[in-house]
This record gives sequence, structure tokens and C-alpha cells, in this order.
Amino acid sequence: MSATTDTTISLPLVPSDEELAIRTAVRDIVEGFGADYARRCYEAGEPPSAMWKALAEQGFVGINVPEEWGGGGLGMWGLQLVGEELAAAGGATLMLVVSSAMSGSILPRHGTDAQKERWLRGVAAGTTKLAFAITEPDAGTNSHNLRTELRRDGDRYLLRGQKTYISGVEDAEGILVVSRLRHDDGTLGKPTLAIIDVDGPGFSRDEIPMPYLGPDKQWTLYFDDVVVEADRLLGGEEAGLGVLFDALNPERIIAAALANGMARRAIDQATKYANEREVWGQPIGAHQSVAHPLAEAKVEMEMTRLMTQKAAVLFDAGSPLAGEASNMAKYAAAKAAVHAVDAGIQAHGGNGFALEYGMSDMWWPARLMRTAPVSEQMVLNHVAQHSLGLPKSY
Repeated sequence: MSATTDTTISLPLVPSDEELAIRTAVRDIVEGFGADYARRCYEAGEPPSAMWKALAEQGFVGINVPEEWGGGGLGMWGLQLVGEELAAAGGATLMLVVSSAMSGSILPRHGTDAQKERWLRGVAAGTTKLAFAITEPDAGTNSHNLRTELRRDGDRYLLRGQKTYISGVEDAEGILVVSRLRHDDGTLGKPTLAIIDVDGPGFSRDEIPMPYLGPDKQWTLYFDDVVVEADRLLGGEEAGLGVLFDALNPERIIAAALANGMARRAIDQATKYANEREVWGQPIGAHQSVAHPLAEAKVEMEMTRLMTQKAAVLFDAGSPLAGEASNMAKYAAAKAAVHAVDAGIQAHGGNGFALEYGMSDMWWPARLMRTAPVSEQMVLNHVAQHSLGLPKSY
């Protein structure tokens, strides 16, 4: 099965043997590291490198990359399967979003052959990890107000500015940075994308203290005239929003897939607990006050899985509807994940807050999805303007 590139769009609702094999293999790998692996990495201040390497060796972190560049050729359809199973087994890592989904999608579409040889083959193999930096303190993800800038300096460029809430930099070799070109007349141009090295002169970072969100850290980044050679630009000096959204739509799809996996994990664990925990001579799951919230969460989760799969198929087909579907999938999956985790915690009663049961560790990662990588409000703005044709509200 290869990601379709023609105008035919199909959503395979009956799982194929290949899909089932992918899901089983990913889950087996992650579960082999233990249910508390992500928490142990977090407490040790280390990235989940061993798990990533194990997944990479089986071709899963580059499953979306075209085969000619060393990937699995299954597009976002394949990667969303990996993301969901990863999270369902308790191994969610944001590196799958920023490196596999974003860099692994934008490089095939807009990188030169030399750039693909230099970075894409490593992304496909999992040996090269690239973080993605767009969010700024005063602009959020509003690309029109970004102030990080590139200035021409002979036949190269200088990068200056600041980014914040950037994931996974501690485990990345490079960062795909979104900036804007400063023209000779002082104006700022369209978005520009450039890859910089994490150990280059002029680059520094500060860790942002956060609650447990998983093994990945969050960073504020500083660029003080970082040298960017011309061959580090993706799509030219002013790539524009079209190039940028070929990274942002995959980001939303895999964020949705991770949220779906979180919801599955919460529902599965809570259901097991509700079947085993007995009060007044019967399992607590016999009570509708426990059963119905979990059943509602299950219905919501299954709907968001379908929307996520639809978004992946549309993106792989190059459909203009991919943006709408990607945003909707991320919005719905985030809300479903929060509902599922909350229902799971409630089903556990006081045990829902004890680290021993693992439910409380799911809360902040799930809640994060309602805010990042794009907030609910911005998704609704997008749907209102682009899907419903309402006036722009911002």
C-alpha cells in the first residue's frame, strides 16, 4: 500500500492485514519497555531514545516518507496508525509530530534532492531528528505577526529572533525554523523555512518548567545572528503559507492520532478497573453512573478516529480539503481525549489520583492537546471562515 498521489480518495474502513500488523508491532515494541517507561525518562531528564531506536529499526518513525528516500511509503495514513498505537501503549512522544510528521512531510514536497539526501534519509531512518519552531512569545502561531527574521548577508543569511514552547529540542540534531525575510526597505516578507544546527554559534535555549506532559521537554529558543547558508532554506527565500501548511496539516493529524491513542488508553484502563473493582457485591461497572461516561467517551473516540483517518487520506491525496479535515480532527480528538481521561479518573475514584494507577499521568498530556499545536479557538476561526464562509474574526 502506498500513499495515493492521484485524485482518487478512499478511506479504508475495514482494517487490512497490513494495518493490523503495523498496530500490533508498534504496540509490542512500546509495551516491551514497560508501562512506566515515559515517566522514567521524564524523571531521569532523558529522551525516550531506546524506544525511538527500536521503532526506527522496524521502519515505523519513517513510515510516511516516500520509499525512494528510505521510508515506508505509507504517508500520513501509515503514520497516524503508528501515532495512535504509540499513545495507546503509553509511549507518546512529540518527536513523532515534529520530526516524522512535519519534517518528514515538508522535505519530500519542497526539499531539493540535496536537502533530501542530507536530512530526509536520516528522518526516514530515525537517525536524524528535527524539531520545528514557529511559536513566538508575542505571535503564537500567527505567521502574519512572526518577528523572527532572516537578513541577507552576502550569499548567506543571518537569523535573529525568539521562539517559545518548542518541543524535543534536547533530542534533535537540527531545527526547522519559521521566520520572515527582512527586505532591504525594512519590511518583512512571507514565511521562510530554514534548518539550523542545534550546536551552531548564536543559538541558545532555556528549558520551560512544565508539569508531566510525557518525556519531551519544552524550550524557549534564542537566535542571535545564526548563520544560515542558502542551501538550508526550504522552498526559497519566501516559501509562503502553502509550503508552511504542508508541515502544519501533518502536525494536526498526528496530534489527533496521539490524542486518540490517549483516549483509548484511558478508556481501556478504566474499563478494566470498572470490571475488577467490586462494591456491594458487584463490579462498579454495573452502575450506569460509571458505565455511561465511559461509553460516551468510547463513542466520541471512535468518531474522532474516523475524522483523523479521513484527514490523513485527504493529505496523502493532495486534496485542498486536507486543511479543513486536519483542523477538525485535531479539535475533536483533543476534546475526546480530555473527556476520556476525566471519565477514567472518575471511574477510579480516589485511585484515579494515585501515581500507581497511571491515570493522573494522562491528564496534562491530554489537556495539552486542546491548546497545542493549535488552540481550539483558532481551529474554530478556521472552520468559521474557510468552511462556513463567515467573515474573518481576527
